[in-house]
Amino acid sequence: MKNTIATIAAVIIVLFSASTIQANAVKAEKTTIETVEPTQLQAVYDAYFTVKDALIKSDSKLTSAKAQDLLTAITAVKMDKLKSNEHTAWMKAVKKLSADAKSISATTDLKKQREAFKSLSKSTYDLIKVSSPEQPVYKQYCPMADADWLSKEKAVKNPYYGSSMLTCGNVVETIK
Repeated sequence: MKNTIATIAAVIIVLFSASTIQANAVKAEKTTIETVEPTQLQAVYDAYFTVKDALIKSDSKLTSAKAQDLLTAITAVKMDKLKSNEHTAWMKAVKKLSADAKSISATTDLKKQREAFKSLSKSTYDLIKVSSPEQPVYKQYCPMADADWLSKEKAVKNPYYGSSMLTCGNVVETIK
């Protein structure tokens, strides 16, 4: 009788241990799957912000160079590392992002750069909405240009008019 109880206890302990080990293995596997890089797209966002900052300064040569850096960031994105929702948005936006960045980098005409930036901002917005940016991003709007842009700062600095109307616009959305 004591052997039977001891055997049953041993079997229960073995089964409990096995299920605990299996549960921990499943938990570890989930953690591995969920810890995909924070976002593959952060370099694209950062490069976008440098293009915006160059437009704020009304420096067409710097804007062209920063748009070239943006192109490099776009081509460096590894699609297989994107989260499912980011991948879907990326596939919809990548051609337009690339075309707009090329257009901005190919000219030193500030007016043309700013026009292409409108479209670039829309595509970047579509992407950033589905990913988790490292810090809050502010969607801002200028009624004079009838255009949006994204900023890491809440303070409005208008890339469409630079110093001539630096603070024209307002925050219309905060993306977290």
